[in-house]
Amino acid sequence: MSDLKTQPNDQSVEAFMDSIEPEWKRDDAWEVLKLMQKVSGEKPVMWGPSIVGFGKYHYVYESGREGDWMLTGFSPRKQSLTLYLMSGYEKMDPLLKKLGKCKTSVSCLYVKRLSDIDLNILEEMIRTSIDIVKKRYADYN
Repeated sequence: MSDLKTQPNDQSVEAFMDSIEPEWKRDDAWEVLKLMQKVSGEKPVMWGPSIVGFGKYHYVYESGREGDWMLTGFSPRKQSLTLYLMSGYEKMDPLLKKLGKCKTSVSCLYVKRLSDIDLNILEEMIRTSIDIVKKRYADYN
């Protein structure tokens, strides 16, 4: 089995954040950083060159594959701000309906601008996701 390429590293989170363009996207990213740090209680760490992650958990799949991954995180991509809610969305349908303008995939939430969504709902979703992941992988951590 190959190792995950995206790993936590010592790259400066502040330098990465300050390099985000345009300014409105940088401002949104700083707001998400503060929110995720508050909810997770963890300090931000760079995962690879462009993901800011918070916390870590160890997972083991039925296939035997295992590794470590962030509890939550985000990346300010070109098309949208990508937020990583590692639990997925199976228990968040009511929250998603209230969140606002966004798209989702397995564990990614895509938002063009924070002004498009309800930040109180986002905070609840982040908290819910972290709680689910901690319970799901409690035996491995």
